[in-house]
Amino acid sequence: MTKMILRVRPVGPWQVNAYVLACPETGESVLVDPGAEPETLEKMLAGTRAVAILLTHSHPDHTGALEAMRTALRVPVMAHPAFAGGAVDRGLEDGAAVAVGRHRLTVLHAPGHTPDQICICIEGEEKIIVGDTIFEGGPGKTWRPEEFQNTLVTLRRVVLAWPDATRCYPGHGSSFRLGDIRRDIEAFLARDHGRFCGDAVWEM
Repeated sequence: MTKMILRVRPVGPWQVNAYVLACPETGESVLVDPGAEPETLEKMLAGTRAVAILLTHSHPDHTGALEAMRTALRVPVMAHPAFAGGAVDRGLEDGAAVAVGRHRLTVLHAPGHTPDQICICIEGEEKIIVGDTIFEGGPGKTWRPEEFQNTLVTLRRVVLAWPDATRCYPGHGSSFRLGDIRRDIEAFLARDHGRFCGDAVWEM
């Protein structure tokens, strides 16, 4: 089977990465994280037929154009059941699958940065849209020590389970290969961070 088409554009003042994943055989697609700029998002969808909008988490920089795109596309909005950014049409529990033409996406719950954070895996490919779960330089920001502790659990149980060849597509910035930062993550997890919360980097 041919690989899914993956398109990415940074949109809005926070330069959030909006993604389109499309099945090349059927033309069906999903829009992930419509942060801003509806016109740009519609151009990203050109030549495809959207079947859903997926949200990695409820922060407004990732959902700023949600209502505009919901109105324009008239497709179901899908997010984790804990999503705090408005009504969704389908709750995506850990392990949930979303069909896109002949392809399938799998959802992994990845709490920490937010309680509703999810990662979206392309089945049969080593590509994962990770939202603000992790970046090349560190994990997503947290605001309470309990959230940071959840991030550590997510790194151990979810992220480090992926193969080294996995390419991570984050909510901001460029994609990266997990294997290139695995040792940094493992060293980060081996340290005692106490009651920390905030912006973290792997070297701390």
